[in-house]
Amino acid sequence: MAFTLPNLPYAHDALAAGGMSQETLEFHHDIHHKAYVDNGNKLIAGTEWENKSLEEIVKGTYQSGAVAQNGIFNNASQHWNHTQFWEMMGPNPGAMPGELEKALTEAFGSVDKFKEDFAAAGAGQFGSGWCWLVKDTDGSLKVTKTENGVNPLCFGQTALLGCDVWEHSYYIDFRNKRPAYLSNFLDKLVNWENVASRL
Repeated sequence: MAFTLPNLPYAHDALAAGGMSQETLEFHHDIHHKAYVDNGNKLIAGTEWENKSLEEIVKGTYQSGAVAQNGIFNNASQHWNHTQFWEMMGPNPGAMPGELEKALTEAFGSVDKFKEDFAAAGAGQFGSGWCWLVKDTDGSLKVTKTENGVNPLCFGQTALLGCDVWEHSYYIDFRNKRPAYLSNFLDKLVNWENVASRL
């Protein structure tokens, strides 16, 4: 099935008060994400992946390891990653639901320690990539980081929260200050209700 660019779940300027500008969202969603959709559609046309779900394409092309599949994987995975990313943020983040706070405290010792580990994973990802809060295959919560477009689907994990640390995600607003972008993301942009719903 063809990839389609989802609409943002809020206006382009809705996250500006939280530190992500309208300009960033116009470039990031309307140009970068759209390119993954358009390129992905061209690459899957006429292949075995043409009528598969996005999740099947991501997992199947990653596990095949075939160089010929790299372009399909890169565009499909980045389409999936960004679709989740928009949903994981919101203009009114609100309080963290109790069930999520309890789960994070049990897994990391405190919510603050989780945030510290998550930010450290994002800051420590060399080059382009993502940092994640995942539910692993054994049910435990972990913080991970992945290079380029690799995501938790590739390892059978459930993505609860992901943050894009490619430069296009933060350079307009934070220049080269990736740690500041990550702290701002955790404190002002995460839609904790969405994260909790993924538990």
